[in-house]
Amino acid sequence: MANVLVPIAQGSEDIETVTIIDVLRRGGVDVTVASIHDDTMIRAARGCRIEADVLLTDVTEQMYDAIVLPGGLAGAEAMGNCKPLIDMLERHDIQDALLAAICAAPAYVLGPHGFVVDKQATCYPGLEEGLTGAEYMADQPIVMDGNILTGQGPAMAMAFSLTVLANLVGYDATQQVADGLLC
Repeated sequence: MANVLVPIAQGSEDIETVTIIDVLRRGGVDVTVASIHDDTMIRAARGCRIEADVLLTDVTEQMYDAIVLPGGLAGAEAMGNCKPLIDMLERHDIQDALLAAICAAPAYVLGPHGFVVDKQATCYPGLEEGLTGAEYMADQPIVMDGNILTGQGPAMAMAFSLTVLANLVGYDATQQVADGLLC
């Protein structure tokens, strides 16, 4: 069974966070939701309260098949400044684990820390300056380049999550989940 880490922070985008977690769990993926703060409860960008399974500090030594970052400006900024998370992303990148980020997260987490250098990537329009060293794909809602998957924003949360799932469990299993969701 594939295992995925979904870090969350105060201000993470509600739709993206819940959709990522829900779709991956529907697909049989073992999802660990980890708060980067000292409390498992966060208030998402639009006010939803989301409780993480663990604190990030409890899982920093674990390896995952993927780390998937929801956006939300404040949440992405906090994740980009979270050294334990950046250290985890670096370790996982070296192992070619899937690193996926949507909305503000590509520009505030992946870009400033060099994960998209010489890659094609996308993010929420207007934040592309944060994609340091990447070729910004403005007309592409979801972009995969090597082990890096990026998405534009909330409207793409379902397609982005299904793309993550397909990379972990394959097309047929993902199609079953998509059919069940009427996608």
